[in-house]
Amino acid sequence: MQLEVRPDPSEVGRARRWARSRLAGAGIEADEPLAETLVLIVSELVTNAVVHTGRSAVLRLVLPGAVTEETEEATVRLEVDDASDRAPVPRCVDGEATGGRGLALVDGLADRWGWSREGTGKRIWCELDRCAGREDAAPVCGSGGGAVTFEGFAYEVV
Repeated sequence: MQLEVRPDPSEVGRARRWARSRLAGAGIEADEPLAETLVLIVSELVTNAVVHTGRSAVLRLVLPGAVTEETEEATVRLEVDDASDRAPVPRCVDGEATGGRGLALVDGLADRWGWSREGTGKRIWCELDRCAGREDAAPVCGSGGGAVTFEGFAYEVV
């Protein structure tokens, strides 16, 4: 399933709502840590695509089949295609910067991420693993919980 995103920063909110509704349709509740993390990553990647290219982007979610408490593991894949062929580069920013932390957040929150050239543009993808029904597992497997700090800002890893 995919959503075409117009080159307008207000589209980021629509992308978050779309992602939440698709997750709910797959049995992943809005207050589940996986959903909260995924929506944050959607916000970061769609913002990057729209702001840095000034052109439309495509948001794609690949969801597992029905997710239940008995499901041992499920992986959600998020992809954002944009029209720029420039490689995504995590930036080092100082504590006063108002942006530049998006890819660092993706790196800290996703279990895996990467990018590839697609036609004249690129695709940035990430995957989040959900481990449900296991007493010893964190709600999102790879993150392991705790906090991630980027340039003086602490983010809870869910």
